[in-house]
This record gives sequence, C-alpha cells and structure tokens, in this order.
Amino acid sequence: MRDFSRSLPMALLRAREAVMDRFRPSLRDFGVTEQQWRVLRALYDRGEVETGTLARLCCLLTPSLSRILKHLEATGLVARRPAPSDQRRTLVAIAPAGRALLERRAPYSEAQYRAIEEAFGKERTAALYETLEDLHNALQNPKS
Repeated sequence: MRDFSRSLPMALLRAREAVMDRFRPSLRDFGVTEQQWRVLRALYDRGEVETGTLARLCCLLTPSLSRILKHLEATGLVARRPAPSDQRRTLVAIAPAGRALLERRAPYSEAQYRAIEEAFGKERTAALYETLEDLHNALQNPKS
C-alpha cells in the first residue's frame, strides 16, 4: 500500500483545506457556507441552469443541493421555477440579492487569490490550474 503521505486523495484534500482556510473567514462574515458559495458562484457565472447541471457544476449530491437551494431561496439569494419544456425539471437563477452579495464579497476573494499567488507564485498557480484540469479530464474521459 502507498504511504499515507503520498496518497493523492489526501494530498489534494490537504491542499484544498489550505486554500479554503484562506476563504472561510470571509464566507462566515458574509453568512454563507462553502457549499452555498459554490452554488452562488456557479449561478453568477452560468446564469439560469437546471438543478442537475448545477449539482454537477458544484460537485454536490442532488439531495444536498436541494437543501442548499431551499435555504438560498428562503433568504432571497436565488430564485427557482419549473422548466417550461418539462415541468418536472427546475431552473435556478441567482437573484439580485445573491448577485449583490457576490459583488460585495469579490474584493475579499481577490485579495485571497493575490495572497495565494504571492505565496505559491503566479506561474505555478497558473500551471496548477492547468494540471488539475488535465487530471480531471484524463480521469473523466479515459482513453480506451
């Protein structure tokens, strides 16, 4: 068995935790969880999407997303509606209050991204994004 310190899942998890430790304080200050933030960010960038698509974009299980959306809708940060083409499907969009929240928090996020780039290096950070995307693509779309 591979040494625990060389376990890829653990190495990725440690790196994720180190990054998220930088973002969690401002998320708390703005009253949102990491998962709620992921949903709001995805909707801010993508616009209105079906819940299944949103779950995949945010790496969330559908039951978890349903619970998150219920809270975000109750607080006025997102809006849901039935899909016109299929009433069984639900479309979700960021509400004006959600957009305003993201825009108020953006400077805090950008400050953390700058701090990460200063600590790790701008070029290494860019290379890391590419490497992680390559890893994702290789594992999601294996060559036969």
